[in-house]
Amino acid sequence: MRDQLRTGGLAAWSIRRPVSVLMLALSVLVLGLFSFERLGVDLLPHIIYPDVRVRITDPGVPARIMEDKITRQLEEQLAITEGVISIQSNTSEGRSAVNLSFAYGADIDVALREASNRLDRAKRFLPDTVEPATIYKRDPSQIPVLELAISSNQRDIVALRDWVDYHFSNWFLNLPGVASTEVGGGLTREIQLIIDQDRLADYGLDFRDLSRIIQSENQELSGGRFNLAQRELSSRTNGRFSSLEDLAQLPLPPASALDLYGSIDTLHLGDVAQVMDTHEDERLRIRLDGAPGIKLSIQKQPDANTIDVVAAVKERIHWLESQKLIPEDIGMDTVSDQSVYVRHALRNASTAVISGALLAMLVVYLFLGNLRRTLIIGSAIPMAIFFTFTLMAFGGLTLNIMTLGGLALGVGMLVDNTIVMLENISRHQHSENPREAAINAAKEVNSAILAATSTNLAAILPFLFIGGLVGLLFNELIFTLSAAILSSLIVALTLVPALAARVRSAETENRLQRGMTIIMGRLQAAYQNLLTRLLRHSWLVALVLLPFLLLSGYGLKDAKQIFLPSMDEGQISISVNADSGTQLDDMDKVVRQLEALFQADENVASVFTSSGGFVFGRSTFESSSHSGINVQLLPLTQRVLGSQAWMTQMQASVKEMKLVGYRVYMRVRGVRGMQMSRGDDDISLRIQGEDLDTLARLGDEAVSLLRGTPGIRNIEHNYEETREELVVEVDRERAALLGVSAEDIGRAVQVALDGRIVSDYLEGDRQYNIRLRLPQNTITTPDQLGNVLVGVNNGQTIRLHEVAGTRLMLSPARIKRDSQRRIVEIGASLNTGVSITQVMDDIDARLSKLELPDGYTLYDGGLRKVLREGQDMFSILLSLALFLVFVVMAVQYESLRNPLIIMLGVPFAIIGVALGLYILDMPISMPVWLGLIMLAGIVVNNAIILVEQIEIQRQQETNLQAAIIQAASLRLRPILMTVLTTVIGMLPLALGFGEGAEMLKPLALVIVFGLSFSTLVSLIIIPNIYHIVNRGT
Repeated sequence: MRDQLRTGGLAAWSIRRPVSVLMLALSVLVLGLFSFERLGVDLLPHIIYPDVRVRITDPGVPARIMEDKITRQLEEQLAITEGVISIQSNTSEGRSAVNLSFAYGADIDVALREASNRLDRAKRFLPDTVEPATIYKRDPSQIPVLELAISSNQRDIVALRDWVDYHFSNWFLNLPGVASTEVGGGLTREIQLIIDQDRLADYGLDFRDLSRIIQSENQELSGGRFNLAQRELSSRTNGRFSSLEDLAQLPLPPASALDLYGSIDTLHLGDVAQVMDTHEDERLRIRLDGAPGIKLSIQKQPDANTIDVVAAVKERIHWLESQKLIPEDIGMDTVSDQSVYVRHALRNASTAVISGALLAMLVVYLFLGNLRRTLIIGSAIPMAIFFTFTLMAFGGLTLNIMTLGGLALGVGMLVDNTIVMLENISRHQHSENPREAAINAAKEVNSAILAATSTNLAAILPFLFIGGLVGLLFNELIFTLSAAILSSLIVALTLVPALAARVRSAETENRLQRGMTIIMGRLQAAYQNLLTRLLRHSWLVALVLLPFLLLSGYGLKDAKQIFLPSMDEGQISISVNADSGTQLDDMDKVVRQLEALFQADENVASVFTSSGGFVFGRSTFESSSHSGINVQLLPLTQRVLGSQAWMTQMQASVKEMKLVGYRVYMRVRGVRGMQMSRGDDDISLRIQGEDLDTLARLGDEAVSLLRGTPGIRNIEHNYEETREELVVEVDRERAALLGVSAEDIGRAVQVALDGRIVSDYLEGDRQYNIRLRLPQNTITTPDQLGNVLVGVNNGQTIRLHEVAGTRLMLSPARIKRDSQRRIVEIGASLNTGVSITQVMDDIDARLSKLELPDGYTLYDGGLRKVLREGQDMFSILLSLALFLVFVVMAVQYESLRNPLIIMLGVPFAIIGVALGLYILDMPISMPVWLGLIMLAGIVVNNAIILVEQIEIQRQQETNLQAAIIQAASLRLRPILMTVLTTVIGMLPLALGFGEGAEMLKPLALVIVFGLSFSTLVSLIIIPNIYHIVNRGT
């Protein structure tokens, strides 16, 4: 193909077949438009983390018992899931969460099925009191796209929850794109059997008997098939309770006559227990802007369009209202709406593409002063964009800020090839007819255009090897950028020559052209004079500039480093933690003070509160010593402060409140739940061992050493938070003598305190728990607990204090494990603008004083680990990109000398990037590394054009210095045009206004600074180095 291009074959074919070229171009536009209409829309590419999570709850069970009876059993079974590389768990009161991590790129659906099979095996070893386990893959697309707070001015919170559960939430499950709905908050209706334990004992019964009888009687069983009058019928045995009165009338024979039903007077459940239609205990209070309510979360399917799903849900709500299916007393408010941010972010990205294209075309027009020629060059932009849309549709990609960002980044680069081609054709038209000029000009620049495009693609090629979160996030950007660049090459080699051959050069220049001719003439004259002087002292120029090459490696060394820029979605998560044992009412008073503070701020749109725990999507966590507040700020363009600035301001205000005994932590919530590390903290250090007391001591020592470390806040470890427990110690000898087991004692304690769910009650299609319990507030002291009756196997009952004692003790509220061993996790948050690498050096020095016992290890599990892995990967990719760029040029020129000269522009690009980062005080992040790799292919383009022209001039000019000066002067105009169109075309993205711009802003700025600085230096250094290398040849 190279020989064909050098002879102008493709350009000549295009000039001879203008109709064919036009039809092909029209086909690209039509297919692109057709594809565009069918592209999905979302904020980010579809990211599925290689994690599977398992959650099991057993309300009221202390963390130690949860770990021993549930977490360990789960870990043993799940750890042998095929492909799992790590397993971590977090156990708290009544809750066990296990996370399985797999390698990026693993088939997570297969992993989920395998883990589900292992979970089924583990269930055989779990207590029968646990609630059904949930297992799911960690997928940001499953984060709620819409959250509603539902309230009523007439119904109580129980009736409201019932209406949402059974009348409202199911209306959305059949909508296209909706995966599930989750209801949180409020109080769930419950049927409670309030036992009179003394009266129960009088009849020779105990808690176990009631539980067994209720479970065996409340049944509906299939009876099989039978034939009746030549008809086959199915049968069933119905023992379900038809009403609460039916439940109260359930016969309960005395224990001494369980098999003699007809020999005694019938005893009913209502004789020993009060049947109450009530609700579960209140442990969590949900409010939106201070008003109590229920939270409804809508999750979308992974491939569904966020904007369409939210629109469909809102349309369904309007339809329900129009059909009077939503009572007038029901009110609804939006807690969060992902479609708003997605719509704004995509609008801003689209604006960056359009405005970048217009700015690039304005630059072209100012240089050419000819509208027709400007439009010829500009044809590359729509052709490339629509060609990319077609490939995106075939590849299953969506329109998101990454794919649109790829187009926005490349919009200025798309015209580079067409500029070089048309500028050379225009120069030839001064002495040749349009057809000959197009063919001859194409022969001269085909090789340079092909080489420049090849280097761009070669620099991007290493991204095929990127794994992890960065690969998932940026691969679609690279795909769209590559497709656009490739299409611009095709346009430059076909459409531009075909159109240019039919446009004659104007005999007279207009005012704009004359003005630009004067400006360029003066620039070229000044540039020629400068080169003439410098080429006389080429070695001196090299000695002055080449030391900067050595500095390029150190230019980025001391810059601040982060993993990814934060995107300002305006969501702030606030955690309120109190001392163990804090009552819900006391916690709620403090939370209401914070609510009032946040609601009074002018930047706040809404404040959603879960007092006594957390509610997010499918996850609910209840604890009276914890609360969560989610603050939604106004859209970025409507508020005074950014999220980080607002958070800093609020932290100062909260500190002034002096909330003794309460700790308030704030963080800006990641977009779509995107996590950089396995935990929530920026800094996460772990000490692994077995003994909880030793781990807690080491955690205390580590926190003490870290206090006062500049740049970090919220330093704590997971064993700092303890929970006071009432421990029932069984006297095994006495219990064995009386014939009672530890399980019997534990079940009796459970019924006495929290109650025990023994069955369910059906009312139509609704299902409610039946809970067996003592009257509330019956047990308020350990002595009262000692008087609880425990059933003995001979039908008698004894008091708890006869077989067990009680004592108070402190236990960890949370137990964390990594690789099936206990850990203490020391976490901290970075202050805004602080580099994690600088902080971690200080932390390492401080923790070097920590003495670890044998068998205990300290390791890093936070953001620094992820950051180091990312930097190592990008360093390798940058080296690979430079190597591939050099290989492409060496093959293109069949020479090593010229490619080495051309590569000299790359280090100066790095210096330009370092200067830009310093001037803007911008940290190094993964997008910065991405920009550096892309620069490796971009900055050499102008040097390729310059060196190629020098080679052409040397064939016509015997004097080396004259050939260099003439070639540099001829190529100054197209070089300036391509650089300015690229830089100015990226300005909308580099300036980064509006939602969603934060992620790609560093990437665009890197290219702007690196390309600008490298071009200025390359115009000097490349001619001089070429002069030195080729002198005497």
